[in-house]
Amino acid sequence: MPTPPFAPARHLVHVALHTPSHSGVGDLLSYASDQALPPGTLVRVPLGTREVLGVVWDADAATGELPEGATMRAIAGVLEGVAPLDLPWRRLVAFAARYYQRALGEVALAALPPQLRDLRPEQLARRLKRPAKAAGDTTETIENIALSPEQESARTRISLETGPFLLFGSTGSGKTEVYLRCAQEMLEADPTAQALVMVPEINLTPQLEDRFVSRFAPRFGAGAVVSLHSGMTNPQRLKSWLAAHSGTARIVLGTRMAVFASMPGLQLIVVDEEHDPSYKQQEGARYSARDLAIWRGREQGAKVLLGSATPSLESWHASRPPTPEDPEGGRYVRLHMPSRIGAGALARVKRVDMNQQPRRTVFSAPLLQAMIDRVGRGEQSMVLLNRRGYAPVLHCVDCGWKSDCPHCSAHQVFHKTDRTLRCHHCGYTVRVPAHCPTCGSPDIHPMGRGTEQLEEQLAALLRNVQRPDGNPARIARIDADTTKAKGALEEQLAQVHAGEVDVLVGTQMIAKGHDFRRITLVAAVQPDGALFSSDFRASERLFALLMQAAGRAGRDAAYVAAQATQAEMWVQTFHPQHAVYEALRKHDYEAFAAQQLKEREEAAMPPFAYQALVRADARTQDVAQGFLQAASAAAHAAALPGLDGTVVLFPPVPLTIQRVANVERAQMLMESSSRAALQRFLAAWQPVLQATRSQPAHKGLIRWLVDVDPLAI
Repeated sequence: MPTPPFAPARHLVHVALHTPSHSGVGDLLSYASDQALPPGTLVRVPLGTREVLGVVWDADAATGELPEGATMRAIAGVLEGVAPLDLPWRRLVAFAARYYQRALGEVALAALPPQLRDLRPEQLARRLKRPAKAAGDTTETIENIALSPEQESARTRISLETGPFLLFGSTGSGKTEVYLRCAQEMLEADPTAQALVMVPEINLTPQLEDRFVSRFAPRFGAGAVVSLHSGMTNPQRLKSWLAAHSGTARIVLGTRMAVFASMPGLQLIVVDEEHDPSYKQQEGARYSARDLAIWRGREQGAKVLLGSATPSLESWHASRPPTPEDPEGGRYVRLHMPSRIGAGALARVKRVDMNQQPRRTVFSAPLLQAMIDRVGRGEQSMVLLNRRGYAPVLHCVDCGWKSDCPHCSAHQVFHKTDRTLRCHHCGYTVRVPAHCPTCGSPDIHPMGRGTEQLEEQLAALLRNVQRPDGNPARIARIDADTTKAKGALEEQLAQVHAGEVDVLVGTQMIAKGHDFRRITLVAAVQPDGALFSSDFRASERLFALLMQAAGRAGRDAAYVAAQATQAEMWVQTFHPQHAVYEALRKHDYEAFAAQQLKEREEAAMPPFAYQALVRADARTQDVAQGFLQAASAAAHAAALPGLDGTVVLFPPVPLTIQRVANVERAQMLMESSSRAALQRFLAAWQPVLQATRSQPAHKGLIRWLVDVDPLAI
């Protein structure tokens, strides 16, 4: 029989709920319960006219008895069969909410699988009664491959030291095998131990899952390895989450969301490709999964292993060795694996000066010939262009009209395959017009190039080129447009691995993490755009992307030797002497990082300073900037902590793309040399921001948000 909405009950419980952001409701709501419920218990409770999922939370008053005769709304049910979420998990959520300036319940409930929020106690009970699949036979030992001296040195130090560790290993140096061996040792030493392994993007999960399942399923059972990412269905995510929460799953593989997985036996966290910006959430609570992994490891006593061939400058600086000028050094332990497995050489970098090429050249003659030679020998090439679609914009030759999005301050991209103009920001799509919408001229043409156009041009250039078996060269494209269908990416990657593709064209999604064994040439055809960006991180991201792309070439040393060839990375650029390309030519990440950190230190930029953004969205730019200006003035009027000079507030400005889906966007940057000072200011500013929002002058404001440690400014 359901509990009445108001009932005299003996126990008071405080529950974290996903209440509307900035609603002022508070982090915890109090409910009555007929039984004492430990913190971490999942419950269903009434909220307004709805019934929602909540988590019983620690509170100063904790749980206690209600005064005699007192009544309040009672919990509607307890999700029995699911153990309470433990204290380390609750501390992680509380820290993330506090640090990233979000509501506690918002972070807590977002960290739980969506289906759990919709199941009533009786529905969950029925689900938990379903028999689990048998684990199958297990063996006593795992047949390990021999480690290289560099791998063995890294493994030994990880086992003997506490970390956190930065595994700085060149592409193809065998970082994944180190992850596997560390996880194996930890699982075999403790039957309750669990490991969390994160990758930056969903498309890297299946191949990693295959390696972990093939290694650990025979030893620990078929259910020992599970995945957690947004590409899974809600039932799949719930099943994986329950397996991790109960301890049945020994290894969880996932994207950034997996950092919040409930894992009571967590002893190892691996963050692969730790430099990747995909670890930073860009919606809701804008957390960094990499940074939370470091915090969680320290709090839960788990070892943390960050891996990359091109570490983020923050991690590189944090792993600096002690020097006479800096006797303490960084707080991470840096482990170096510079050699490729199998003694394969890193790709030789060749720069093509496009100033010396005919105007509008897409593929320079030497690059095209290099690809033709490889097709003739049965080798594969990869062409990288970080722009999907056929062309960035259509334009009218007569009046200058461009295919601008009517809802965003951005162009609609021309997609030739389905003859559409598509905005990659708001999704607005229209058919390609037969005539210019402004002057009626039929003379409208594409400007610039996307991956779709490169694929078409390469097919034309290579149409008479034959493979060793006499068949024509085969071109394939992998980007967000060709991989929309379920299973499409896996199918396309399988074709590449099977040698059914001669030239692969794609965006950055093909440049990282993939173990292509037959690719011996990688080409970046238009990389210069990032060299002169207003974003101070643009050069770092470009260098990482090109280094990662270069790492796709020549990964199989035996294959390269058998072909009597050399792996090459071709860069077509109008600035061949730029420092980014000089460092790339030498594969010298350390020199590049030193130069970048010197510039950052002189400019007082991260990692030598700490930043946060407040962003405002409104129907007009005046309203958005007006709110930010008023909030800044109110902060100074209230003499908030840090405004004596420790924290600097810059004037509000529009975003680079200031209008998206008819919403105008503005932002205001804060900077401080002290992370703690910035946090104190932000915490004190929250009520000021909410009060400013409620003023009649800002009723046109749609929303505002705080982004701590932003990656894009």
